[in-house]
Amino acid sequence: MRYNRILLKLSGESLMGTQSYGISPEMLSQYVRGVQVGIVIGGGNIFRGLSGAAGGMDRVQGDYMGMLATMINSLALQAELEKQGIRTELLGGMAIEPICKAMSRRRAVEAMEEGRVVIIGGGTGNPYFTTDTASTLRAIEIKADAILKGTRVDGVYTADPEKDPKATKYQHLTYSEALEKKLKIMDLTAFALAEDNNLPIYVFDMNRKGNLLRVVEGEDVGTIVGA
Repeated sequence: MRYNRILLKLSGESLMGTQSYGISPEMLSQYVRGVQVGIVIGGGNIFRGLSGAAGGMDRVQGDYMGMLATMINSLALQAELEKQGIRTELLGGMAIEPICKAMSRRRAVEAMEEGRVVIIGGGTGNPYFTTDTASTLRAIEIKADAILKGTRVDGVYTADPEKDPKATKYQHLTYSEALEKKLKIMDLTAFALAEDNNLPIYVFDMNRKGNLLRVVEGEDVGTIVGA
């Protein structure tokens, strides 16, 4: 199946490359070539609210710091896209003048229809929600055909393939099968939103060159979770 409108979910850590912290320009360059999609990116390479709370920080304060971390990554991604001549629209879970306007379905859809890559930072704009939940919410808002979750492995496996050589890959899973098998694809809030709105989740290896284009064109290079 070829997708016409997608929401690409990337972790903040995916931008680090071989670094232990921050943003790798090389990883940005690999990700954005030929991409014409909506993007939500995490902020875990800079700050994670749950980690702050575990260290004694107020959870709400920590989550807002995490949202700002996603905005830093979103700005970095925007800069890389525009350096390559790709038009963008940066929106946020909250308006941050003069960086971005607040996310709205109308703004996002209009920008995508005009050929711009829409980057949505700032999570949902509320504490206690992850970027998994934010990406699912944004995908539903813009009526994406699917969420594409870029990871370090080429799909969902019976066990961690980096630790268990006998792990086997799933080609397709239903939402109920993924829950029954306790496969940690997304957090439960995000997963419930996807199931309620019949939104497919496609998990694939984002680090393999050309994979994003293969997924968009309908090639079978990962695992799809759906009805």
